[in-house]
Amino acid sequence: MTIITTVEELKTVYGETAEASIVKVTNALTVEYRQMIEASPFAALATVGPEGLDCSPRGDDLAVVRIADDKTVLLPDWRGNNRIDSLANIVRDPRVALLFLVPGSNTTMRINGTAAVSVDPALIESFEVDGKHPRTVVVITIGEFYFQCARALLRSQLWNPERFVEPVSLPTPGALLKAAKADFDKEAYDREWPGRAAKTMW
Repeated sequence: MTIITTVEELKTVYGETAEASIVKVTNALTVEYRQMIEASPFAALATVGPEGLDCSPRGDDLAVVRIADDKTVLLPDWRGNNRIDSLANIVRDPRVALLFLVPGSNTTMRINGTAAVSVDPALIESFEVDGKHPRTVVVITIGEFYFQCARALLRSQLWNPERFVEPVSLPTPGALLKAAKADFDKEAYDREWPGRAAKTMW
């Protein structure tokens, strides 16, 4: 197996970067980039810490982040599994990356920047949903923002309903847990999960 070990070798394989791939990068939100972010209910949050990397799915009913200004977006941390991997990384290493998806659009958006975890009461209160609040809000400062070309989503046909996988053909969460822990009660977990999710969505 031949392994590339230098950036120079990579450039030899891939050649020059297209102009559009360079000029699309901004250090603040444009009007058009704002429109894309406000239409995105889902993002993957990437962080790094002493134990390694983490990539966490984040979703909301409307926009997954709130735009505070041209350089700042706010990501409420809603109910989850309490592992706090992403948050623990951020408090030790503020570097983050976000990849946004818009249902039906093949254009994705990316933020590279830094983040801080806020427990400011007024900020937390401002995200109220049905009387519930996130426990923290991740304040993300944009270092660079750009859109990603559509090839990956086009190749994957991500939004093509004819390619959707039937859930019954996949392992259930309970089955996945039992595979990791042999004596886990997968039937009870799968039976109770829908009700538990409905009660702990926010």
